[in-house]
Amino acid sequence: MEEKKQRKKLMDLSVLKNVFAYALPYKNKIYLSIFLSVILAVLSPLRPYLIQYTVNVFIKDKNMHWLILITIIQIGMLLLETALRFYFGFITSWLGQTVVKDLRVTVYKKVLSLNLRQFDKTPIGTLTTRTINDIESINDIFANGLIPIISDLLSIISILLFMFFQDWRLSLISLAPFPILIIATYFFKESVNKSFIKVRNAVAALNAFVQEHITGMSVVQAFAVEEKEFNKFNEINKQHRNANIKAIFAYSVFFPVVEIVLAFSIGLLVWWGGNYSANAGVIIAFIMYLNLLFRPLRQIADKFNVLQMGMVASERVFKVLENEDVTPNTHNGIHSGIIKGEVEFKHVWFAYNKEDYVLKNINFRINPGETLAIVGHTGSGKTSIISLLNRLYPISQGEIKIDHRDIKDYDVDFLRSRIAVVLQDVFLFSGSVLDNITLRNPAIKREQAIEAAKMIGVHNFLMKLPGGYDYNVMERGATLSLGQRQLLSFIRALLYNPSILILDEATSSIDSESEMLIQHAIDKLISGRTSIVIAHRLSTIRKANKIMVLDKGEIKEMGTHQELINLQGHYYDLHKMQFEMQESEVSSEGDAG
Repeated sequence: MEEKKQRKKLMDLSVLKNVFAYALPYKNKIYLSIFLSVILAVLSPLRPYLIQYTVNVFIKDKNMHWLILITIIQIGMLLLETALRFYFGFITSWLGQTVVKDLRVTVYKKVLSLNLRQFDKTPIGTLTTRTINDIESINDIFANGLIPIISDLLSIISILLFMFFQDWRLSLISLAPFPILIIATYFFKESVNKSFIKVRNAVAALNAFVQEHITGMSVVQAFAVEEKEFNKFNEINKQHRNANIKAIFAYSVFFPVVEIVLAFSIGLLVWWGGNYSANAGVIIAFIMYLNLLFRPLRQIADKFNVLQMGMVASERVFKVLENEDVTPNTHNGIHSGIIKGEVEFKHVWFAYNKEDYVLKNINFRINPGETLAIVGHTGSGKTSIISLLNRLYPISQGEIKIDHRDIKDYDVDFLRSRIAVVLQDVFLFSGSVLDNITLRNPAIKREQAIEAAKMIGVHNFLMKLPGGYDYNVMERGATLSLGQRQLLSFIRALLYNPSILILDEATSSIDSESEMLIQHAIDKLISGRTSIVIAHRLSTIRKANKIMVLDKGEIKEMGTHQELINLQGHYYDLHKMQFEMQESEVSSEGDAG
C-alpha cells in the first residue's frame, strides 16, 4: 500500500513537470504570479493590525486627525489589495488558457498522426473528451490549482505569524478547534476526489455514447430501437448524476463544518479575551485574522481537488501524447520529385491484431499507367491492401515499393499527396461544394475546380444545385445522394493530380444514371495513371490490365478478364454468379411489367 502511494506521488510529480513544461515559454508570468502571491500574503494581515492600532491608540485618545489619515490609508490598502488580487487572478487564468491552447494544438496534431487502428479501438467520443474536456481541466491547475494554493498557503503562514507575534496564548486558544478542521478537510478532499474521478469517467462515457449514436441515428431509427438506446443513455446519465450528487453532498457537509469551527474559534477568543482582560483592539484584530485565515482554508481543500482532477486529466492527455502507435516519418525521406506509379507488394503479411492475418504472403506488381482490379468476397482483404499502400496501417511482414523504393523511404505527406483514394462511403465536411472539392486548400483556385469538373463531365450537374459550387452540403453530405457525393470525390481526386489512383467500390449501390456519369469520370481519371480498382460489379473492371482474385487474405488468381474466364476458377464462379443474378433481376422486372 505504501509502495502504491509512493508510485502515485512520483506519477503526480511527473505529470506536473510535463504540464509546467508547456508553461516554460511564459515563465515570466509564473514569476510575476508568485511575486504577487508574496505581496498579497504580506498585505492580508496588515489591515487587521492597523485596525488594532487605530482602536487602541487613535480612538482611545480621540485623535481625529490621525483617525482620518489611517482610515484613508486603509481604504488605499484595500483598493491596492483588490487590484492586485484581480491582476493575480487574471494572470493565472491567462496562463492556464494559453497552456490549454498550446496543449490542445499539440494533442490534435498527435491525433492526426495516429495509425487508423487507434481509431478502430478507441471511441471517437473518448478522444473528443481528451482533446476538449480533459485539456480544459488542465487550465484549473493554473487558474485554481497549484499557484493559487501556494498563494493561499503563503497568506495562512503570514496571518499565523502576525497572530503569534501579537499574542501567542490568544493564538493557541483561538486555534484550538483547528484539528477538527484538518480532519474534516482530509475527508472532504478524499470524498470529492473519488466523486470527481467518477464524474470524469461518466463524462467520457456520455461523450462516446452520444457521438456514436448521433452518427448512427439513421440505423437507430430504421430499426426502431430509440427507446432501447434512450434507456442506455439514461443509465449512463444517472451514473453521471450520482457521481455529482456525492460531490455536492461532500460540499454541503464541509462548508457548514468550517463555519462551525470558525464560530468555536471566535467564541474561545472572546471568552479568553473577556476573562483575561485583552484590549478591544486585539480582540477585533484577532476576529479579522480568523476570518482571513478561514477564507483560504474554506477553499484550499477544494483547490487541492481541482489540482488533483487537473492532474488526472493531464495524465489522460499525456497518455495520448505518449502513444507511439503512429506512422513513423522519415525526416530525410523523399519529399519531392515525380512518382511514375510502379507499385510492388513483396511477401506482405498484415494483421489488425497480432494473430489474425487478413493478408497472407501477398505478391504482385503494377507497371506505371496500368490498372489492377481486385475482386473477392467481403472480408477477403481488398481494402486492407489499399490501406497499407497509403501507410494508414503498418505492415506486419514483407515490403511495399513504389518506383523501386520502399514506401517507408518516402515522406508520409508527400506519399499520400501522390495517391488519391475514392472510397465507397464518401465523407464530406460541413461547407460548400467548393470547400469539399478543394479541401480548403488555398493553392487550388475556383477556376481549377470548375475546369476539373468539366473535364469529367460533372459541371452541369453541379450548376443545377442551388448556389452551384457554393451549395452547402451540410454535415457528412447529408443533402446529397450517394452518387452525387461520389462525383464530388472524383473531382477532388482529379484536382490533386495523383500518380496513383485507388477506387474502392466506387460504383456500388448507386443508380444507373449516376453510374454512367461515374464510369465516364473513372475513364478520365485512370487515363495515364496507375490505378487500383476494387469493385463488386465485375462488368466495370473488364478493361483492367490485370485482375487479382482474393480469398481469405490470399491471392487465388491473377490475369486478364478473358484469361480468368478461360481458367474457370474463382473468378469464373464469381462472374457466373453475378451474371445469373442480373439475369434473374431482368426476368423479375419483365414479369412485373
